[in-house]
Amino acid sequence: MRGFLASSIGVATAAVLALPLALPTPALAETVPVTPAGSTQSLPLVPIGAAADRTPGVPGMSASPRGPETQGLAAREVKTFSLVGVVWDDVTTQLNGRVQVRTRSVRTATWSDWQDVEVHNSEHAADPDAVERESGRVRGATAPLWVGESDGVEVRVQAELDAPATRAGSRLPSGMRIELVDPGAAAPAGSSDGKNSGPADDKGEMVAPGLTMEMAEASAANVPHAALGANEITELNKADSTADAVFASEGELTAAAAPYIGPRPRIVTRKGWGADESLREKAFAYTNTVKAAFVHHSASGNNYACKDAPAVLRSLYRYHVVSSGWRDFGYNFAVDKCGTVYEGRAGGVSKPVLGAHTMGFNTDSMGVAVLGTFTNSAPPAAAVDAVARLTAWKLGLFGRDPRAKATLKSGGGNRYPKGRNVSMNVISGHRDGFATECPGKQLYGKLPTTRTSSARLQGRP
Repeated sequence: MRGFLASSIGVATAAVLALPLALPTPALAETVPVTPAGSTQSLPLVPIGAAADRTPGVPGMSASPRGPETQGLAAREVKTFSLVGVVWDDVTTQLNGRVQVRTRSVRTATWSDWQDVEVHNSEHAADPDAVERESGRVRGATAPLWVGESDGVEVRVQAELDAPATRAGSRLPSGMRIELVDPGAAAPAGSSDGKNSGPADDKGEMVAPGLTMEMAEASAANVPHAALGANEITELNKADSTADAVFASEGELTAAAAPYIGPRPRIVTRKGWGADESLREKAFAYTNTVKAAFVHHSASGNNYACKDAPAVLRSLYRYHVVSSGWRDFGYNFAVDKCGTVYEGRAGGVSKPVLGAHTMGFNTDSMGVAVLGTFTNSAPPAAAVDAVARLTAWKLGLFGRDPRAKATLKSGGGNRYPKGRNVSMNVISGHRDGFATECPGKQLYGKLPTTRTSSARLQGRP
């Protein structure tokens, strides 16, 4: 199922145009002038072949001129950036090899050690036959890596050593580029050229104080949970969460029929973390319901402070849309290491927004990404607790027991063929739907207690 689109010249726009008349001025969230947000430098990689021996001591990198294909960039000064990733032309081609980068810190002017970039990232994507994959803009991509504010970069990509005879592992994908993402400081007032934010124009005309039309539409999708232009959706206790859900459902829910809705957590909105709404596609995409929640890690590293999480999100968003060619941020929600919950893909936090997070199982599900890499590192308790709180609320809106099973139909992937009905935990890890390391061994091990905590928060016996 491809989901369905809500035109931005439809319900959302009508809500935007009506809200300033329906809400008195004091009800609008406090706003500040918006400023340009972010940029992307996209630099082509070049063959370096036998030159691999000029940087000895790099683990896993061959110095032999007869070794596997190697591409990269010599150390160079660049404009300031904070996140890196490698992309290539064909989204169906896998990068079988190793990607390493080192970067120069703006603050200390010193170069980092070589850092590995996670190369297996294609499973974080739209389903194979989804409209999102048919845009012609989608590219193959590694996972992004947060490196902090930097102004120098060196890159090395080497094809896999000793590839199996069943694939040409010694060759790299064509059209490889290093993407250097600067998150900027806030959402822009105007439209974007697709790479760098530009000044306001007719498409960026303000329709409410401090809001462009795109910003207002994204914000309106969360009314009545928060006022137009709100930077956050406030937390509610269990009773008020149920009442709020009943009110927002416009008659589809009753308190008697939906008693197991957990307390709504505080959620930082897209405006709150500074999403550049001119980057995403204008229409919102929805699926039918939410049967399950898939938990992910962003695989972007743990080297960030909680105060930097909005910048990490702006970088991931720009990497997903500008570099990888997706319609919007891939996940429905994100959670940082301190347990703050963030709105992800636009369309409304209480609605069944169609994401691009678990290839084959995006329909009738939601994706939650914990910012960080948890293959070997244990996830912070605050982040695990936030996943339980978020799922208790969101799954409760759709009558789901976090301890139960749900049946989802595969849209195609490397674990289940297209069309197969698969029984999964209502709270599953990404690896349950696709053969991948995500959400990392350490975070995956926390899911059994997360299910129990989430059900308890819903008030289930």
